[in-house]
Amino acid sequence: MSAISQHYERVENTRVGVGLRHEHYAEALAQTSHSVDFLEIHAENFFAEGGVIPAFLDALAEQYPLSIHGTAMGLGSANGIDTGYLKRFCALVNRVDPILVSDHACFTWGHTANQPLHAGDLLPLTYDQASLDILVNNIDRVQQALGRQLLIENIVSYVNHRSDPIQEAEFLAQAATLTGCGLLVDLNNVLVNGQNFYPGNTAQYALNWLKTLPAKAVREIHLAGSSAVAPGELVIDDHAQPVSHACWALFQQAIHLFPGATTLIEWDNQLPTWSRLQEEAGTARFILAQTLIEEMS
Repeated sequence: MSAISQHYERVENTRVGVGLRHEHYAEALAQTSHSVDFLEIHAENFFAEGGVIPAFLDALAEQYPLSIHGTAMGLGSANGIDTGYLKRFCALVNRVDPILVSDHACFTWGHTANQPLHAGDLLPLTYDQASLDILVNNIDRVQQALGRQLLIENIVSYVNHRSDPIQEAEFLAQAATLTGCGLLVDLNNVLVNGQNFYPGNTAQYALNWLKTLPAKAVREIHLAGSSAVAPGELVIDDHAQPVSHACWALFQQAIHLFPGATTLIEWDNQLPTWSRLQEEAGTARFILAQTLIEEMS
């Protein structure tokens, strides 16, 4: 066992996992020796109460610790959380007892002709007191229903928020302080927003963003990559590439700021092989262990 492995195993809460997508289901179940510490599943893919989905979920939960990540709750929606959705979400959480439960600081629900309408995407909030009040109320409702902490994730926004009364990181920090929720920090999302709206100063923007957060509230870190674009073009958060060099560099700084946070690799489009995805997790584990050794020395 290497010195890095020895140090890594001594540190609590340094789990590294990957997001599980449909194309990798069979390989994940067939693997007997696991090189990842947990799997993240998207909640909405496992809401079915009959058929093969519940059986597959139970088999998965027997082999891996699971994290449940919602993509459709709409925590910032002024209309509140859909009751039917929340009921299914809570049932899923109760079924598998995940290590973490999370969703996004965004809005997704509206109404048309007196009927609820889902936007089909993660839409950005206006960072002001009114939006904060809505977010806090919705988080409180969800946490009371779950009986446990919820993590909220920062999103990519293709709208410039410089004129908003509250800056995004401070907005999330206040939400965590007021509700006791945790924070899921997506480093690639921070970098994409920086590239699109603070070109030439992205690295410093991202570091300042991270330093605004209350360290103890940050429970999880997401790592991902985006497709390259020509200078001046809008960067899209497509999760179609390996973790970028900029994201790995920011990860090293995040390790110092948020010791003990769980780490996850996201890769959603142009999916790699299951073994390649695990290699990305291995890189994260190596950087994490190496950084911790430097702190100990």
